[in-house]
Amino acid sequence: MTSDDTARPGRPRSIETYDALTPEQTDAVLGLLDEAARTDGQQAVSEQGRLHLRGDARDGVSHLLLTVDGELLGYAQLEGTDPVEPPAAELVVHPSHRGRGHGRALASALLSASGKRLRAWAHGGHAAARHLAQVLGLTLFRELRQMRRPLTDLDLPEPALPKGVTVRPFVPGQDDTAWLTVNAAAFAHHPEQGSLTQRDLDDRKAEPWFDPAGFFLAEREGEVVGFHWTKVHGAERLGEVYVVGVSPTAQGGGLGKALTAVGLRHLAAEGLPTAMLYVDADNEAAVAVYERLGFVTYETDLMYRTET
Repeated sequence: MTSDDTARPGRPRSIETYDALTPEQTDAVLGLLDEAARTDGQQAVSEQGRLHLRGDARDGVSHLLLTVDGELLGYAQLEGTDPVEPPAAELVVHPSHRGRGHGRALASALLSASGKRLRAWAHGGHAAARHLAQVLGLTLFRELRQMRRPLTDLDLPEPALPKGVTVRPFVPGQDDTAWLTVNAAAFAHHPEQGSLTQRDLDDRKAEPWFDPAGFFLAEREGEVVGFHWTKVHGAERLGEVYVVGVSPTAQGGGLGKALTAVGLRHLAAEGLPTAMLYVDADNEAAVAVYERLGFVTYETDLMYRTET
């Protein structure tokens, strides 16, 4: 959520809602997101949200376009597939058109569309987004930390895998079902990650950054029991601990730590100077593990929600 909440008189604005965007609309939204990212220092819409921009309509996902005289000045996305939690939203206003009430108009439209049950991300936790959340009566619900560490001085011992566990690269097509199964089990408590489908996996495999050589599966007796999927942000020369998951049947034996080390060693071998990851601030055990591996907090994303 990157915006403002100060209304000013001016040209009339229009907010239209779509189940799917045309290629031209998608290009315009992506251009808006890039402009905002150059100003704000990070994307206002998550990777999952940007993937939702492409292709046909997706169940539970809607797109709100704010225009003035036909010019796209704001975008919001509402995703309401969680059966328990309120719909989740992200929004952005063009940096050159902030301070004119567009952000508040988009947020109000999101509240109306969600039946006043809403969760909204503020990536980077900027003051304007925090103020907008306060004005709309939203309260802080979740804190997601981005942590980083240098890879140039990486000195990790050979990963100590639990007995009977081996690690190999992911094979697209062959391992899709097995990965989706272990991912759902490992993240049953996490609605965003645990609910990924074949379409979500295919979307990521189609991205330019996808590299199966950096997608590690842990097997025991032919069963996938864990994984570490790494990602490389080429333009930033930044490696990412994209997601690490361990099946409940294999937890408690050090597999997660070993898989993290496998991925970090791979990223270092690629010559990348820095590694990053995301972790919920209230996951104290995971934060402690990453801190022991040399990670420190780089920035924070905040999620706000309506009172329930």
